[in-house]
Amino acid sequence: MTPFGALMRHWRDEKQKTLQQQAEFLDVSAAYLSALEHGKRGRPSFAMVDQICVFLDLIWDEAEGLKQAAMLSHPKPVIDASTLSPEAVRLANMLAANIDRLSEEDCHSLCDEVAKRL
Repeated sequence: MTPFGALMRHWRDEKQKTLQQQAEFLDVSAAYLSALEHGKRGRPSFAMVDQICVFLDLIWDEAEGLKQAAMLSHPKPVIDASTLSPEAVRLANMLAANIDRLSEEDCHSLCDEVAKRL
């Protein structure tokens, strides 16, 4: 599941709306929305995220949070490290080779540490 998918499901549950209702409102299939939630599809377009925010009746901060989650939810990110330092290339390769071995807590800690440095 992607951060976007988890948050979209949270808000849909919170607002007591079904996947089918959301699919009908957005004029897409429920299977597509389910695939978005589970990271089986690429991140949605900005227009689609806006429409999801309308459907879920999200207010400013809620909508902004969903939009941020969408930007960070590509299920198959690509890192072009060709112009970066050897250490950056090493880091990119280490993450690619070992990310499946990191716990949820490890991922959270690394994200927090990177966010502090940006």
